[in-house]
Amino acid sequence: MKDMIKVEKLTKKYGSHTAVDEINLSVKRGTVFGLLGANGAGKTTTIECILGTKKADHGTVSIMGMDPHKQRKKIFQKVGVQFQEAAYQDKITVSELCEFTASLYKSTTDFMELLSEFGISDKLKSPVKELSGGQRQRLFIVLALIPKPEVVFLDELTTGLDARSRRDVWKILADLKEMGLTIFLTSHFMDEVEVLCDQICILKRGKIVFYGTVAEAIRQSPYEKFEDVYLWFTDEEGQNDENL
Repeated sequence: MKDMIKVEKLTKKYGSHTAVDEINLSVKRGTVFGLLGANGAGKTTTIECILGTKKADHGTVSIMGMDPHKQRKKIFQKVGVQFQEAAYQDKITVSELCEFTASLYKSTTDFMELLSEFGISDKLKSPVKELSGGQRQRLFIVLALIPKPEVVFLDELTTGLDARSRRDVWKILADLKEMGLTIFLTSHFMDEVEVLCDQICILKRGKIVFYGTVAEAIRQSPYEKFEDVYLWFTDEEGQNDENL
């Protein structure tokens, strides 16, 4: 399978602090890749460097064989991005936000179909600010899928969703993966990671402490439950101040 994302020796520093330290990873077409780690482990910086919104100090990054700095416009048309915190006009409605997003791309999918698939088509005329947290989260996933992306970046994709909605989203993403979509996600829900991810990378203080499959992570630890395995790799058991 073709590498859709390839990162080699990625390093990013902020003054004397090394946020990302010589990270290597690759993501194959039609797979789901999970980037895991505690808050401050370097996940956001890694994603920003991959997308080209921040410039790495060292190393190379390619998305679909393209340089995210030199070929940013081409990449923009083929990549969908969903983040927890999204900026939008105060009174904009769901319909207006979807229409605006669609206007940015040459080729798009029918956002009404996506809204229906994610269970929020009845909110078409509602102001985005009046949606519940879970409804907003689903909307932001819809926005990321509007450009018919070949690669989509999903940040904490099911935060705020109830158990049924989370499973519905998992099913939709599994179907999209079967159609060839490459998914790069972050999550603090280990059951989600187990269900969705073909490969995972666990970061700790900017360094990779594990890279492989969930099954391999379990085999390399003294635990059988993946949540315990994750905590073991990241040493989060004793860190009460971290948000998991």
